Amino acid sequence: MTGIVSYGFYLPKFRIKTQEIASVWGKNADIVEGSLGVLEKTIAQSDEDSLTMGFEASLSAISKAEIDQSKIGSVFFGSETPPYAVNPSSTVIASLLGLGHNYNAYDTQFACKAATGAIVSGLGVVKSGQSDLVLCIGSDKANSKPGDALEFTAGSGAVAVVLGNKDVALEVVDHLSFSSDTPDFWRRSGSDYPSHAGRFTGEPSYFHHVYQASTALLQKTNLKPEDFAHAVFHMPNGKFPTRISAKLGFSRDQIQTSLVVKYLGNSYSASSLMGLMAVLEKIQPGELIFMCSYGSGAGSDAFVFRATENINKVRQEFKALADDKKYIDYLQYRQMVGNLR
Repeated sequence: MTGIVSYGFYLPKFRIKTQEIASVWGKNADIVEGSLGVLEKTIAQSDEDSLTMGFEASLSAISKAEIDQSKIGSVFFGSETPPYAVNPSSTVIASLLGLGHNYNAYDTQFACKAATGAIVSGLGVVKSGQSDLVLCIGSDKANSKPGDALEFTAGSGAVAVVLGNKDVALEVVDHLSFSSDTPDFWRRSGSDYPSHAGRFTGEPSYFHHVYQASTALLQKTNLKPEDFAHAVFHMPNGKFPTRISAKLGFSRDQIQTSLVVKYLGNSYSASSLMGLMAVLEKIQPGELIFMCSYGSGAGSDAFVFRATENINKVRQEFKALADDKKYIDYLQYRQMVGNLR
């Protein structure tokens, strides 16, 4: 049995409401909220970045299960907003955690599926016996051009999971990836803000890749949507995951818990994993979870998870932390975000 041994997450305390952003740009807040399905989003402070948030999530994951850190042989950090263009965040986090030096480390990129891609790699490392435990991190301090549609959804946060084959809390029953050369969202080197293809980011990119990866994995595992207690999909907004889940045959009740984008925004590489964190607060031993990420460029990683009895030992309160928040206005928001990527 291989899967998630422990997990942790970090959410910035500050929030800004969609209505606040809409009022600054003279937009109808009700229309914006209705079209995006996002009411507010997380805002990282000016002295926070994807590395510091990733460290906090990692510390939470390791301390919750009392992980033997000497057995962590690999550290993978997935993000599309790393603080350095050339300098790995994975080694900095490993150093801060006191993991010594005998470990493999690298940072991954693939837009919003950088972290789930790292998990796929981490599972292979564990199964091969090269590492007893692998730490995988997804963290982003999402930013957007002022006035752009992304400004209503781009949030911040981090998730960390420890993979292993002993004391597994969330078994990875199977996984499958689907990829293609479909650029719909990108940021050139040196650019402060990302660019996107607007409405073309939907059908030929998000929906196509998530549908193909999901249907292929369901067929591979001979499972049906009704076999799952929960379903989780990447959340660029609140509408896309709702629509694709219905197309795949999942019910509203199955995805309701995972739709954290409504009150956290899109934390990019941590997005689908953040939905998983919310689900793990409620999942019961023996129940199945379906999850599918998405990353522009483009690709999706689909997973089937099964909770074991060990989930009760590492379970963490997600909603309570999400509800611990402080609202700020638009000026405070821009001062916090600045041009940090």
